[in-house]
Amino acid sequence: MNKLEGTYSGRYISGHVPENVFPENGISSRAAYEFIHEELNLDGNPELNLATFVTTWMEPEADKLYMENAHKNFIDNFEYPQIKKIETRIVRILSELYSLKDENKFFGASTIGSSESIMLALLAQKWNWKNKMKSEGKDCSNPNIVFGADTHVVWDKFARYFDVEPKIVPLDENTLRVSPEKLVSMVDENTIAVGAVMGTTFTGAYDDVKKINELLEDLKNKTGNDVPIHVDAASGGFITPFIEPELEWDFRLNHVKSINVSGHKFGLVYPGLGWILFRDRKDLPEDLMFYVNYLGDEMPTYTLNFSRSSSNIAAQYYNILRMGKAGYKKIAENVMDNAKYLAEKLKNVKDIELVSAAEHIPVITFRKVSEDEYSLFDLSSEMKKFGWIIPAYSLPENASHMVLMRIVVREGLSMDMIDLLYDNILEGIKNLQGNADKMRQISPRKGHFVS
Repeated sequence: MNKLEGTYSGRYISGHVPENVFPENGISSRAAYEFIHEELNLDGNPELNLATFVTTWMEPEADKLYMENAHKNFIDNFEYPQIKKIETRIVRILSELYSLKDENKFFGASTIGSSESIMLALLAQKWNWKNKMKSEGKDCSNPNIVFGADTHVVWDKFARYFDVEPKIVPLDENTLRVSPEKLVSMVDENTIAVGAVMGTTFTGAYDDVKKINELLEDLKNKTGNDVPIHVDAASGGFITPFIEPELEWDFRLNHVKSINVSGHKFGLVYPGLGWILFRDRKDLPEDLMFYVNYLGDEMPTYTLNFSRSSSNIAAQYYNILRMGKAGYKKIAENVMDNAKYLAEKLKNVKDIELVSAAEHIPVITFRKVSEDEYSLFDLSSEMKKFGWIIPAYSLPENASHMVLMRIVVREGLSMDMIDLLYDNILEGIKNLQGNADKMRQISPRKGHFVS
């Protein structure tokens, strides 16, 4: 017997498990499970991860459907035609949700997340621009794309990966938003699209898509330059239609040609699932569609990825059927109410100033007024001692001197949990200030505690 025993005193295996080499022999299924299970316990608790927008809980029936379809390769439409039909139904449902009525014109698809959706949408806009320039006998070697500094990094990735010049508009230092006027002022005849975001990852803010649309329409009337908008609704797409249906940001606006949304955020499905929707089938160039004779049938495919599981699509359809518009509305209203409840409590914290307080989506951000005693990076580390994961980060250009903390209120964060979170924030600040009270002291009677 080795001196160093494995997990559970060698009940399953003794000695070290090789980490970086392919083992010569296997171990029991129970031993393999326990080793990996125990190591992954070092990860944070997803339910206490207030950094993420991503869904961390589904109903048991959704979990069951998820596992029943995890081993189906979605790309194999000939072998699994029904899950493809379900995807088509969801695309039709979402198109109607985003104000498209003519089901014969629109086009959409599921993806592995909004990053892939954005890449696909912007590729289509690049191709459309290139074809337009060629038809007019103009140079098409210098495309550019206009977006704000507060967009997701995938916009920068697209520009670099697909050789498009990024025209990035800095944040307004006072509003911490991107000015629609500055966005449109950057547009020229080489612009393939303007990006608008419904729920930035920095503050949860919404771009004024309607104003951007009006300015682009003015530009079109003056110059003839017709520039499309792509709306990144990764965060807001499953919130706004249910609680702010009057807000015009979607296909009601004529320059909005494509929209992406994340099913794995407030669509309430585990990662990764995204959706890409086009206003008109003609907005997707035929050159970008591939027809693959694969496993018994010719299949059209418009994805960067190929093989993937069918599980998330089944779970998305479950949520839509299970909750309907009324159910999604109730959940959206509940998380917004909880977020506003937390925002009101945080207003009472000395030296903390709210930057955003769940104006459109359940996201709260705050900054520290003074720089003495501790930083928000310190507070972020302190909160991990209680189990909470709350990020601290600097803002982009023009506001890079400002550090924020962000809390995303998801469905599982109840008011009771918010009360605990608030108490932990106060205690964490006291600890950092160096004058925290001892919550419990050892009693003279061994093993007993007093408060």
